[in-house]
Amino acid sequence: MIIAVLLAAGVGHRMGSELPKQFIEVAGRTILEHSIRAFSAHAGVDEIVVVSHADFIDRVRSLAAPYPKVRHIVPGGKERYDSSMAAIRLYEGMPDACLMIHDAARPLVSQRIIGDCIAALSRYDAVDVAIPATDTIIQVDAEGHIASIPARSTLRNVQTPQCFRLSVIADAYHRGLADPGFVTTDDCGVVHRYRPDVPIYVVEGESTNVKITYPSDLALAEKVLS
Repeated sequence: MIIAVLLAAGVGHRMGSELPKQFIEVAGRTILEHSIRAFSAHAGVDEIVVVSHADFIDRVRSLAAPYPKVRHIVPGGKERYDSSMAAIRLYEGMPDACLMIHDAARPLVSQRIIGDCIAALSRYDAVDVAIPATDTIIQVDAEGHIASIPARSTLRNVQTPQCFRLSVIADAYHRGLADPGFVTTDDCGVVHRYRPDVPIYVVEGESTNVKITYPSDLALAEKVLS
């Protein structure tokens, strides 16, 4: 079973809006609804769970009502990994299921990306989405001096969805949460650190698959979705 997990529990302070950014309307629909529509439209996705801020569950339920693939709406937590864990716990009785964990604030995810991720899950237990880095990346030391300049050809900018066989991501998180030094920014990072035996395949992303973070990002979304 392929389950899309839409993470929509953030408050989006950087957007400067009274409402969390996932409820901002772009091209006639909220950002969250565009993300729901993208995964609902793909035949390979069996069901969808939306992880929402607890204060907005009723609003999410109303938005999701027209989409029968949305089977669950659950509260998230303070950190991103709390929201991922909410979905993992929901499905832990189905170890053969696969989770496609996606930022709901990436409403421009394409059917090609979703399809390529599903295809990759038939061969790999962990799948990421990324695009080649276009800028030179430097690593600095504690004093702010350049410590190294990695070859740009080896660097990628990470997107979502990030996809996993449930047994793998659940085990990685259980190991991570038992670590007093646990720190993470994304789900593939947890698997990479705590299940290094699991190779993570990288699907090619798209430059339009942006995360809506600042007001300037809305213009791109409006253009593409219109």
